[in-house]
Amino acid sequence: MSRRKSAKSVNKDSETLDVGKHYEVRRNDGSWHPAVVLHMRSSDTENLFEYYVHYEGCDRRLDQWVPRYRIKNSRFDSSEKKWEQKDMYKNNDLLHKSNKRTTRSQNRRHNESNGKMDSITPAFEKEHEAITKIKYINKVQLGMYEIDTWYFSPFPEEYQKESKIWICEYCLKYCKLEKTFKYHMSQCIWRQPPGVEVYHYKGILSIWEVDSSQHKLYCQNLCLLAKLFIDHKTLFFDVEPFLFYVLCKIDKSGAHLVGYFSKEKDSPDCHNVSCILTMPPFQKQGYGKLLIAFSYELSKLEGLPAGPENPLSDLGKVSYRSYWSWTLLEILKNASGTLSLEDLSAMTSITQMDIISTLQSMNMTKYYKNQHVICVTPKMVEEVISSEQYKPPTYILDRSAIKWKPKIHNLRLDRLRIQDHNT
Repeated sequence: MSRRKSAKSVNKDSETLDVGKHYEVRRNDGSWHPAVVLHMRSSDTENLFEYYVHYEGCDRRLDQWVPRYRIKNSRFDSSEKKWEQKDMYKNNDLLHKSNKRTTRSQNRRHNESNGKMDSITPAFEKEHEAITKIKYINKVQLGMYEIDTWYFSPFPEEYQKESKIWICEYCLKYCKLEKTFKYHMSQCIWRQPPGVEVYHYKGILSIWEVDSSQHKLYCQNLCLLAKLFIDHKTLFFDVEPFLFYVLCKIDKSGAHLVGYFSKEKDSPDCHNVSCILTMPPFQKQGYGKLLIAFSYELSKLEGLPAGPENPLSDLGKVSYRSYWSWTLLEILKNASGTLSLEDLSAMTSITQMDIISTLQSMNMTKYYKNQHVICVTPKMVEEVISSEQYKPPTYILDRSAIKWKPKIHNLRLDRLRIQDHNT
């Protein structure tokens, strides 16, 4: 009897499925959910196929390769939408559960600065998904952390056949084989990012400024690594127009990559961040807001109001709004006399537009005589600070630990003079 069942199971698992069709697939939590088959490939361990599926109504980071036995034979009617409402509530839980496998020592967390993007045109969205919908690399080993990847990244073609790659956390060289990686680590003399250390805090945290024109390969490799965890971000191999600020945790063995942000050397729109990422093992620990705070400290030293490139992800909006709220409330709670939007912008380097939207979210502005007016009382500030929504940052940036001088290009200064003249 058992032999017959076994033979029947083998026959079932050997039946191929149609790419582009919908089937019910068993997810990691054991539940069944409609999914579309996007691709198929031969299994590494068995003479069978495995399938890359996208679960309907779920975030793309849940897309995964699954073995044949987790897919029902019969097709699913994609016009049936009864599953949509009840299962959409499970998506965040599934993301959280899948994130728990990120490392051997701690849970994987949601990205502080990436998520489902808004303000993307349908044409761009369609083109983007066509290029990046298949994620071949499932895991990456970075230092002591084995991290589940979220999205496609354009590594060289020979690496796209690997379900796992190994990356040196110091020089960011990537390897297909563990033995090659181990040999590299025995020879690699790097123990920190290249470039100049521009922030050093009590021997535990540091930030390095890396000029891509001087360290092109490192910056390209950093972009490839970051793209595994960023969905809607165009990756340019022409990295030379950018500076990269790399945050590291320091111990006796070296400086370990935590996250980074990049910024244009000469931003025509005065953006102080082009791309920002906290690596998954370090998310929800305050490092993202520390990077945001550092970007604004650089803008203060430049004497310029600035902000991140748009569109921000949903989670990016939350992180920035949290930083803006905390920064403005710290000023308002200690303020005496009248403060204008211009005053707040000069004190924080946050743009007036971002200040207005932040104060509006806290009901602290009114529109009067064709202009926005700050309307705030000590009681209003106290109520917001004491609310559950108010979250002070885990790490307060130590300004005395910054070792950086502005390098503003004349072209950018000329643009600002023109803007000031026009206003």
